[in-house]
Amino acid sequence: TIRPVRRSYYDPSSAPGKGVVWEWENDSGSWTPYDMDVGITIQRAYEKQHPWVDLSAIGFCYVIDFATMGQINRQTQRKRRVRRRLDMVYPLVSGTLPKSQSWPASPGAAAAPPVPACTCPQCLLVMSVKATVSATGPGTATLQPRKAPPVPPAVPKAPAPAPGAKMPDGMATVRGSLKPLAAQGGRRQAASTPTLSSASSATSPPAMGSGKASHPGLGTLNRSHLQRLAIAQSRVLIASGVPTVPVKNLTGSSPVNPALAGITGILMSAAGLPVCLTRPPKLVLHPPPVSKSEIQSIPGISHTCRKTTKKQAKKGKTPEEVLKKYLQKVRHPPDEDCTICMERLSAPSGYKGPQPAVKPDLVGKLVKCGHIFHLHCMVAMYNNGNKDGSLQCPTCKTIYGVKTGTQPPGKMEYHIIPHALPGHSDCKTIRIIYNIPPGVQGPEHPNPGKSFTARGFPRHCYLPDSEKGRKVLKLLLVAWDRRLIFAIGTSSTTGESDTVIWNEIHHKTEFGSNLTGHGYPDINYLDNVLAELAAQGITEESLVQEKD
Repeated sequence: TIRPVRRSYYDPSSAPGKGVVWEWENDSGSWTPYDMDVGITIQRAYEKQHPWVDLSAIGFCYVIDFATMGQINRQTQRKRRVRRRLDMVYPLVSGTLPKSQSWPASPGAAAAPPVPACTCPQCLLVMSVKATVSATGPGTATLQPRKAPPVPPAVPKAPAPAPGAKMPDGMATVRGSLKPLAAQGGRRQAASTPTLSSASSATSPPAMGSGKASHPGLGTLNRSHLQRLAIAQSRVLIASGVPTVPVKNLTGSSPVNPALAGITGILMSAAGLPVCLTRPPKLVLHPPPVSKSEIQSIPGISHTCRKTTKKQAKKGKTPEEVLKKYLQKVRHPPDEDCTICMERLSAPSGYKGPQPAVKPDLVGKLVKCGHIFHLHCMVAMYNNGNKDGSLQCPTCKTIYGVKTGTQPPGKMEYHIIPHALPGHSDCKTIRIIYNIPPGVQGPEHPNPGKSFTARGFPRHCYLPDSEKGRKVLKLLLVAWDRRLIFAIGTSSTTGESDTVIWNEIHHKTEFGSNLTGHGYPDINYLDNVLAELAAQGITEESLVQEKD
């Protein structure tokens, strides 16, 4: 798997430039560093001696209180400790960058001590292209440009370098000043020059005749100046038609395009050609801050909060009594396999566990879907499940009765906020907040008596406040009451066992973007979640059943 990487520079006066790291205390008591942008925002407010800083402006619903050194969740009022510590500065360099890291270099830069050459495949590729450019000249390694207008003969040639002076390898600039280049709109051939000044500009012959550069060399520019210069030069090059490599989304689902763009960028950089890589969009998990007065209840839905407790199976219903409601006995079974034990239906059941009080050779057919199984196997399957009086066909997943789950106790809040989701600009947003505390597993859970964790709560989810969005919410409320939204198991994200996990009904937890696949816009989401709810036995008919 090939993944894109990027390198960021930070101002020496910023938090990473000073080696300042801000961290928050997680549930296990260890410390987790904030993202770099968040740390910079916190440090900036800290240095200005503000009493607190609100992080909602950068997409997080937290307030950092410097007096108590605490993080406060604006929605749940939960508090965590924060701390500020000093670490090594980022990036881990100071002064002039080594030549191997700052190529192409300027002749004015101070000589750096020799650095051992890197032997990774990418560096070997870059060095081989550099060697080719140095050996064959810059003209052979550039794209063929359109012919430029003829230069007036009165312009003198640039003086040759002094004896013993070495031209820097691969130093790529565009002939002519940047302003005439953008105006002419033509592609220019890359040429090796010692500075960012024009090599043959028709607009300044006296300067070129004297051999003096009209702009400072790279060695005299600091890092922020280089960044601004690179951005301005990229804009001019793009406007003039010089080939670039735009990569609009480096976090896409397919690694092929970013990988190709990265390889192309390496080759073009080594050959002295301009490369333009656009930044990927930022992750926006939460909406802008919402005051209590702006929160509205949802028309047609009573209350704004619902709690759930453990629901036990109806007493007095033995497995045999449950099966009798949904199965018909088959006296002459067909010559096929039972899909539970994989033995022939005409032979006794192959189930080897605790023996139910049913003869192993009896066979039954489910009344809705018509699939046939050993009654012995069906009783064993029911005993290994939730034992809630419902049954689900192991072949086609048809549900008989009312299916319930094993979701631990918790609270579900829902209301309307005055912000629109991407792709749903014509309506407001329904926000759902799930909150499940950690606890001890019950008899219906994988490890009864053992404690379970609840990571990431409260979890915020979003629906458009449209007709279909409200329909989905009503069905989600039914799923919540039936304990089907969450379960206890092993997290597919962290690998942690005995923790609260989602239970096959997908939710959108990303408000203003869709970088993780759990956000908007997603034109198929509402239809997909309706299908997932139907797979759990929750349809519009369920709404009628709940009222009854």
